[in-house]
Amino acid sequence: MENLSPVEVLDTSFDLVARQDATDAAVVALRGDVEDVKARLDRVSRAAARPVIEGGSPATSIEVKSFVQGYLRAGRETELKSISGAVAADGGYAVPREIDALISARLRNISPIRSIAQVVQTGSAGYRKLITTSGTASGWVSETGPRGETATPAFAEIAPPTGELYANPAASQAMLDDAAFDIQAWLADEIAMEFARAEGAAFVSGSGTNQPRGFLNGATSTAADGTRTFGTLQHLVSGNATAFDTAPELKLIDLVHSLKAGHRQGASWVMNSKTLAQVRKLKAADGSFLWQPGLMEGQPNRLLGYPVVEAEDMPDIAAGALPIAFGNFRAGYLIAERTATSILRDPFTNKPFVHFYATKRIGGQVLDSDAIKLLKIST
Repeated sequence: MENLSPVEVLDTSFDLVARQDATDAAVVALRGDVEDVKARLDRVSRAAARPVIEGGSPATSIEVKSFVQGYLRAGRETELKSISGAVAADGGYAVPREIDALISARLRNISPIRSIAQVVQTGSAGYRKLITTSGTASGWVSETGPRGETATPAFAEIAPPTGELYANPAASQAMLDDAAFDIQAWLADEIAMEFARAEGAAFVSGSGTNQPRGFLNGATSTAADGTRTFGTLQHLVSGNATAFDTAPELKLIDLVHSLKAGHRQGASWVMNSKTLAQVRKLKAADGSFLWQPGLMEGQPNRLLGYPVVEAEDMPDIAAGALPIAFGNFRAGYLIAERTATSILRDPFTNKPFVHFYATKRIGGQVLDSDAIKLLKIST
């Protein structure tokens, strides 16, 4: 290196350092490969030391030698029992029980009134709604004629009676831990179904005391619109003490046209399945059925051109009953709910049981008494 310039000497030094770094990296990689090989050899040796389960020739146990020598060779009788899952003592305990995670349940009748009524979400316990019972008056005058004062609209206040639905089922912590299905989710679904059933019944016939007031639980009258007291529904009388009269189809037509034309735009029939079974048999004068099935899947069945809603909470045909309702429930019935269903998991109050406390605050009342008409069976 005596004949090398200072720059060349410096380059050579850098080259030696780079080679040393490459050598160190190669040694580290080689050590890693060696460790990997050693780990694989350890796994192979452990696997070779395991007992032969299938296809091998393990050492014969004392029990097997005794059986071979004492029974097969000496001919002595030995009591043998077959292992079977049919008898618990013969091995049935070892057979796992399998429970379907999807729990089947009897179908409950859920009222569809919520789907056709007006539903509002409230932010407080008390909910009020103002509606006008009369419109603004007007008049005709000449260009220079005097303009007198006209009548102003009158208001009425709607305050739906509100109640609180609750459920408080309990399950032991051991049951929650050991059950083959998700008990918490199952209980939540059961509570939701029960709440839907209970509120649907209240929307039809609720008393209004700590629960919604159903549209069948209010006052009714035969007086026409404009002459009845606000909040009173109109009913038409038909039938006799046990069934419809000789021309019930005419009463149904009268019921349709007793509703204002504006409300008929979104009107529907509401009745239970037993009443619908009789209504489906009704025919017009030309022999055609008044009831017509939906033309496409998902389309509602229709009666006199209006959709039919089956609500099993509606009463059957009987003396003095109101088995059929027709109207625009979006304008005629108001449902006010504070919140959706809330469930509180309580593992502390009654140990070792876990309570699932569910609540729902909801109210309901007739909103516009001109928007719903009823058919009453004569006494």
